[in-house]
Amino acid sequence: MVKQRTIQKAVSVKGTGLHTGHAATLTFQPAPANHGYKFQRIDLEGQPIVSADVNRVTTTQRGTTIKADKAEVSTVEHVLSALAGLEIDNVLIAIDGPETPIMDGSAAPFVEALRAAGVLEQEEEREYFEVEAPILYQDEASGSEILALPAEHFEATTLIDFNSPVLGQQFAVLKQLVDYELDIAPCRTFVFLHELERLFRQGLIKGGDLDNAIVVVDRVMSQAELDELSQLLGKPNITIDKEGILNTLELRFKNEPARHKLLDLIGDMALLGCPVKGKIIASKPGHKANIEFTKLLKKHYQEQKKLKGKPRYNPDAEPLFDSVKIAGWLPHRYPFLLIDKIIELSVNQVVGVKNVTFNEQFFQGHFPNNPVMPGVLQIEAMAQTGGILALSTVEDPGNWDTYFLKIENAKFKNKVVPGDTLLIKMELLAPIRRGICQMYGTIYVSNKIVSEAELTAQIVKRS
Repeated sequence: MVKQRTIQKAVSVKGTGLHTGHAATLTFQPAPANHGYKFQRIDLEGQPIVSADVNRVTTTQRGTTIKADKAEVSTVEHVLSALAGLEIDNVLIAIDGPETPIMDGSAAPFVEALRAAGVLEQEEEREYFEVEAPILYQDEASGSEILALPAEHFEATTLIDFNSPVLGQQFAVLKQLVDYELDIAPCRTFVFLHELERLFRQGLIKGGDLDNAIVVVDRVMSQAELDELSQLLGKPNITIDKEGILNTLELRFKNEPARHKLLDLIGDMALLGCPVKGKIIASKPGHKANIEFTKLLKKHYQEQKKLKGKPRYNPDAEPLFDSVKIAGWLPHRYPFLLIDKIIELSVNQVVGVKNVTFNEQFFQGHFPNNPVMPGVLQIEAMAQTGGILALSTVEDPGNWDTYFLKIENAKFKNKVVPGDTLLIKMELLAPIRRGICQMYGTIYVSNKIVSEAELTAQIVKRS
């Protein structure tokens, strides 16, 4: 298993925010395992912390902004891209302003700083979101489409098409994260010349400069338009007589814009909260699409986390208890014996199996023409499964009864219908004392959790 990583020492970078124009110092600081990425606004009262979480995104207008209460940090994507690209898991990012420095418009300055800080391996294992089936996000309005496919490690492809004769159709590929530092991190943000006036009038790009963005000229503008733009931006006179790249910089890669879109995608996906094992194919990506896609991934990730504890069930394997042995331990009989097998039994956990058929007696009245297993009977199946664990601690298990004392936090998440196979997992929450058992129950059907509950019961010996 791969270990989590942080940095060895604090390291700072200084610069100006692209959109706010505010100068800021950003300091990467080591953080403990399972900390993740968090920003701290050290210029605000109380020095509030904003977790880098996709659910904290407030806007994606020309960048990604996250917020917690009154504290916000904007244009976080390049910083997070550098961290994710270097596979650093835990960092506190202290910043004394509302926006991260744009630097040269790429992630390279942040990568350089993090390399100078050094990487430290931690004891805890890294947790991944593993793409198990295709996950697709589409936005018909923009034409954006992002697809995640199963893969052994992270890889990504971005395809862009701005209907521009200068950029044309471009694509970029990152086969493995080890190539991120050289192939993706140096790629700078870009903007079309005709967009500059609109962005400036929207209160954006106050810190924009010809040194921190690639300006693409995809149509010839009149000198009057260029003079007005020069005045708005407070820049020397801008002149251009052909389509192409506005300033004197050389592109670092022929497909640098497509590579920068890949850089942004990695940064926005870092808001998932864990690295991804999967192949990502993004057509016409942008911050809005990236964030909506990451929200979709998070839903799948949360379900996957819940299912990590799902027991493995091989119907061909011989069970620990069959129905005859179960009936020898429990006092329940048809139609109220609600477990068919016990497939796992340890000091702290037991797993039972219930095969639900249309012949169940309760389906006659619950509900006609819409057979659904009652939730209270699912709770009873949990209790009977847990009873096997409790009775395994006494010498004569067939001479005891089990009684409910408490049911708490019961949740019913999906219907149970004929044909379902229930995997019933009961976990001991505290040692059994004086016959009192506290357990947490979870019932799975296929790759779904159908019900959960905390149960307290007592086993009592028959006189």
